[in-house]
Amino acid sequence: MARQKGIIKLKGTIGDITFYKTQDGHLAREKGGIDASRIKNDPAFQRTRENGSEFGRAGKAGKILRTALRAVLINSADGRMVSRLTQAMIKVIQADTVSVRGLRNVIDGEAELLVGFEFNIRGKLGTSLFAPFAGTIDRVSGDIAVDIASFIPANMIAAPSGTTHFKIISAGAEIDFEAETFVETHSETAILPWDTTATAVITQTNTVTPNSIKPLFLALGVEFYQSVNGQMYPLKNGAYNPLALAAVSGL
Repeated sequence: MARQKGIIKLKGTIGDITFYKTQDGHLAREKGGIDASRIKNDPAFQRTRENGSEFGRAGKAGKILRTALRAVLINSADGRMVSRLTQAMIKVIQADTVSVRGLRNVIDGEAELLVGFEFNIRGKLGTSLFAPFAGTIDRVSGDIAVDIASFIPANMIAAPSGTTHFKIISAGAEIDFEAETFVETHSETAILPWDTTATAVITQTNTVTPNSIKPLFLALGVEFYQSVNGQMYPLKNGAYNPLALAAVSGL
């Protein structure tokens, strides 16, 4: 892989060289690689096929999690979130000590490894919200909840420049990774002033199926706003809104 230089940037293929654009700039690479049919059938590539199978499973698992949390995720994701989540899912799958290589999966893995995953690397929950909170998952009732004690926003929320207001958001998700289905509910506070006035106690309960035997997830985030002439506008189009997995319960 080589980086293109000069004023004119190329896209497409010339001979054996492919020119393309990525988030890292305009790049070029030489065509090549091993024949696909050989990878599919040659015993020498057994490990490659196993890794490919688990990588694909991780990608699907990440997609269903993103879809389940879309209501709160839509304003809180960075451009590399998909690939970062896939890598995190691979670690979950690799923690499966029951299945053979190539058949390891999220259900038999360790979904709890996803706790703390940040969906927006540009604005992390861990460096934005300093107010103590408690995330709880009750399988019997299906309640996926977060409790935040009263706090002073200007002291306990590190907000981007220009912020005048904010709100706390959360979501609870029950995900069937095998069937690729989910149950999700979400909550949000009113838009609150980012000032030195203490908030009320914040309690958000997102209820899914009682007595579920599926993995359960709690996402917690903050959205920032700017007040202009009495109207609220998402600050910088939500580029710095943090959202993270605050609690996870596997099987």
